Amino acid sequence: MKPKIILCAAAIAALLSGCASQSLEGRPTITEGETSMIISDTEKRTEAILDFYKQPENGNPISAQIYCADPTAVEYGGRLYVYGTNDHQQYESVGEEGKNTYGDIRSIVVFSTEDMVNWTYHGAIDVGAIAPWIYASWAPTIISRVEEDGLTHFYLYFSNSGAGVGVITSTDPVTGWSDPLGKPLISSSTEGLGDCPNPFDPGAVIDDDGVGWIAFGAGKAADGSDYMTKAARIARLGSDLISIEEIAEIPDYYHFEASELNYINGTYVYTYNTSWDERYRWEEPTDPPAACSMAYMTTKTPLVSESWEYRGHYFLNPGESGESYSNNHTHLHKFNGKYYVIYHTLALQDAKDIHGGFRSLGIEEIDVDEDTLEISLIGASKEGTKQTEKLNPYYAHPGAEMSNCREIEFESSEGELNPVSPVSKSSGAWISLRGAKLSGGSRLYLRVKGSGRVELRLGSPDGKTAAAIDFDSAEPATFYTEDLKGFSGTKDIYLVFSDPGITLYAWQAEK
Repeated sequence: MKPKIILCAAAIAALLSGCASQSLEGRPTITEGETSMIISDTEKRTEAILDFYKQPENGNPISAQIYCADPTAVEYGGRLYVYGTNDHQQYESVGEEGKNTYGDIRSIVVFSTEDMVNWTYHGAIDVGAIAPWIYASWAPTIISRVEEDGLTHFYLYFSNSGAGVGVITSTDPVTGWSDPLGKPLISSSTEGLGDCPNPFDPGAVIDDDGVGWIAFGAGKAADGSDYMTKAARIARLGSDLISIEEIAEIPDYYHFEASELNYINGTYVYTYNTSWDERYRWEEPTDPPAACSMAYMTTKTPLVSESWEYRGHYFLNPGESGESYSNNHTHLHKFNGKYYVIYHTLALQDAKDIHGGFRSLGIEEIDVDEDTLEISLIGASKEGTKQTEKLNPYYAHPGAEMSNCREIEFESSEGELNPVSPVSKSSGAWISLRGAKLSGGSRLYLRVKGSGRVELRLGSPDGKTAAAIDFDSAEPATFYTEDLKGFSGTKDIYLVFSDPGITLYAWQAEK
């Protein structure tokens, strides 16, 4: 398919690395540099795929394509970055008929969002290449701080299978990771560990004094019981955040795994996944936690074991909320003044009618009283969170930012706006973004590769076509059209692909 080039006589070629110049208060744009104007027939229609793995009105799972679990998160640059176990790596290894044994997972997935409904998939951190000594990389937890060089340093801890905890570091939330130790941070030989049978599933936090803490542990100690496993631990990290200074036991009840830590109003909040065991014994003033639910404990003196107070359970097993029953792992996070709980379910694999145990991430708003540290009890939902701000279409958005998609895969796009970009697998494939605030427009820009056509539609995959661009380019190139119609109001945006093999690096509207 050969487009008719109306403007810009230069040959179509890839823009160089750094093609997105800065404007709109530091936002990237693809409206400058080498571009080609295309006139396309907007009456021509691609038949879009109209069945959904994730209904358009729903926020969960946050990705309709990538399997991911065991979430953690950190805020940076006004975005919430979420990290998780890369179940998709196991899925790609064994296929739809295979089982998720977790054995092939040696990477960590990264997503980010500004508005809690549109998520950018940043690809995976290849922990196996960064730290080749590992067995696996599961259940990460992350903390960050600004250090003497003026940069924000990120510390990403992960489960080295069930054998311990590793750590990698970077000054970027997505790229540039390195292994500062060349060995585990925590293993069975760590001094002061005691009888902790599985020193994994870390949860880390930095308190108001700048002290780092890490909780971990699972299984059942030799002298433990179903009621009190004696397996959970908390450790004070050294000032370098990659060493252990002192370890103490957390005496939690019906403990299973999935440690995380928060620091709220001068208090340490430890969250964990309870076991499937029958609650044959209970001596606390609260109700006993539901099976495989998420519970929490609090203290102001984390190394004093007897100071930890059980406070209740706050997140039910997904099976109690209409999803399939599964293991459970959450992260509690305050972002832009609201608390959220990030978790995983089997919702995506169930929608695809596969049964290997491949998990996907969800997120809910949750009430946390910062004075009393009471946390409301909630469960999973399909609806998820509300959009916190409207999407601005007038700066460049990476193709990997979306609320939903169909028949999409991802490929590396080093040097472009995002490390990975979506590729259409079939005719009628699409990606969508929710809640775009449209206030007119004269041009639509696309940075793409491949042969075919991308149609921007409003409201649904088969909605009104606001613009269309035909192209044929073997390399990444930027095209635009001045025929942009109906671009007003708050609407969902769908980018529909006419053919397989089209890569979308970025898109942008211009007034």
